[in-house]
Amino acid sequence: MPDNSSYSETDTRDAWERFVSSGTAVDDRPVNVREEILDSWKRSRELGVDACIPASRKIVDENQIFLRRERNAALRQAASAAFRRLEPHLTDAQTILILADDQGVIIDAIGDEHVLDEGQEIHLEIGGDWNENMIGTNGIGTVLRTGKPAYVHASEHFVEGVQSWTCAGAPIHDPLTQMVIGVVDLSGPPQIFQQHNVALVLAMAREIEIALAEHRQAERTQLLEAFLMSDYSRAHDGVILVDQSGRVLFRRGIEDGPLRSARELSVGHKLLPKLEGLSDQDIPKLLPLNVEAEGIERLKLEGVFRGAALFLKDRRKLPQQTGASCKIKPRANVAEAQIQIVGSSPKMVDAIGLAERAAMANVSVLIHGETGVGKELFARLIHDRLANAKAPYVPVNCAAISSDLIGAELFGYADGAFTGASRGGRVGKFELANKGVLCLDEIGDMPIELQPYLLRALEQRAIYRVGDNQRRPVDVRLVAMTNRDLRTEIEKGNFRRDLFYRISVMTIEVPPLRERGRDIVELVHHFSAFFAQETNRPPIIFTDTALEKLSGYKWPGNVRELRNVIQRFYLIKTDNVVTERDMPPEIMDDYEGSDADSLEHILGGNSGDLESIEASAIRRTIIAENGNLTRVAAVLGISRPTLYRKMKRYHIRKT
Repeated sequence: MPDNSSYSETDTRDAWERFVSSGTAVDDRPVNVREEILDSWKRSRELGVDACIPASRKIVDENQIFLRRERNAALRQAASAAFRRLEPHLTDAQTILILADDQGVIIDAIGDEHVLDEGQEIHLEIGGDWNENMIGTNGIGTVLRTGKPAYVHASEHFVEGVQSWTCAGAPIHDPLTQMVIGVVDLSGPPQIFQQHNVALVLAMAREIEIALAEHRQAERTQLLEAFLMSDYSRAHDGVILVDQSGRVLFRRGIEDGPLRSARELSVGHKLLPKLEGLSDQDIPKLLPLNVEAEGIERLKLEGVFRGAALFLKDRRKLPQQTGASCKIKPRANVAEAQIQIVGSSPKMVDAIGLAERAAMANVSVLIHGETGVGKELFARLIHDRLANAKAPYVPVNCAAISSDLIGAELFGYADGAFTGASRGGRVGKFELANKGVLCLDEIGDMPIELQPYLLRALEQRAIYRVGDNQRRPVDVRLVAMTNRDLRTEIEKGNFRRDLFYRISVMTIEVPPLRERGRDIVELVHHFSAFFAQETNRPPIIFTDTALEKLSGYKWPGNVRELRNVIQRFYLIKTDNVVTERDMPPEIMDDYEGSDADSLEHILGGNSGDLESIEASAIRRTIIAENGNLTRVAAVLGISRPTLYRKMKRYHIRKT
């Protein structure tokens, strides 16, 4: 691309005049007339564009403009952040920033008010049609025609009426299909001409594409969760999920059948026209002949129709979760006992069913829940339900590895990659988990600088060992776990938004124990039977009042705390009956009227769980200081924000 000094307005103007008058400019054209400009001139002439018109066409029907902008609402929303960020810098820059749709019609424009007013004279405004077949060579239509970024300066425009302008445009691609769906353009008088304007609009186009991808991924995740949480998902295997525009977002249960290579069912393909206005009877008739649907479920997000699940014929029945517990077999070649998830509360049954369906859907899963709820059991459940009984299960605690070593731990390293590296290098967790499950615990603690590498590994399904440039394909099912609110971490800048959407295709919320009702009693008996066998003594009997106390406690440490309490009974009880008087203080009376706030007393009467001890200390100190949280924080040696955070975490009230 030539620099500014290589452009000659006189030479370009002469070449344009010869071209439009004689129709030829190939043999004797000036070297400064770029090939892409000449090609566009030829197309403009073949399309019958009048080089002498003063302006482009404008859509005058306001309703048509409104409908066009509504149809491109997702594109406009994706561009809004970038436009808002640049708008203050365009005020006195003699420049306007334009967003056009896939037909070259302007749907948004901001910038210098004087230039915006001048643009109306040539219909460089909302509703203006800047397709090449309408106005010839220009920074919007030519980009749409070629699919490449371009600038068009002064007399390079085919139509004389717009040759007092300069413009630079870049295509915006659909993140799924990679089709050009719009153009971002920078326009103004000739004096703003700089070739780096192309770099600016190209960067903006990429920013818009990323925003579109995040929006699509979020919508895909929400639709998928809405479907998987429905009763219909339990009874159907062959499923195609489409968004409101009719584009395939997700498919399941067709990999082993005749439809596995059907192009119409590939993710991103537009399988149906826009669903709005179509009845449930219309949709099956519009499917390809080789695709038959025996049922349809419309999916809504916040009450608005946003997509549909199509249930295909010849499906296999999915196993359904029944009963009050779920058993997980020991892993292949691992000496361990069978695991059991106990719980019959609605939230727990839903979480178990969602985990089983996640295993069959082959999607990345984010397991969220408070400390001690048993998130790792759900990761094991997903692994257990995989078709391959010998699939590896590789757990990694992101919080337990230093930020300097976690990259090498995940991706491995080559020989001599860093000081202290093992001779010959080492295989990373990704490679060890190939064809199986990689479980990343405490993913919210992963260093921000490492997150792009994890995202790349998940998207490319390949890794590079540290210090090595060899690409190593991996087929890994990712299960991530956290007790943090990752959306809050995103706002704080601690977690990447794009990685969040990539790992949370499906989110499983494991309920806290206080929300599980009768599950508490079931777990008491379950752990009691376990520890009775382990200690080789008869099962302990719990009185009704003891069970009432256990059921009424808030369990800040969740199932882990309950397990520790039951274990403690088996360690300290000499008789075989647990009564109300055997309860730890925090369970007995929420510390009302108790002034025993010494650490010795707390440890002596507590389950031994660190979080229970911490919650106990906070409650006792609040009582001792009569609810004065400033003094409570001072006594405990923590800041007031930390105290508030811990009170919220342990569900502690001031009074």
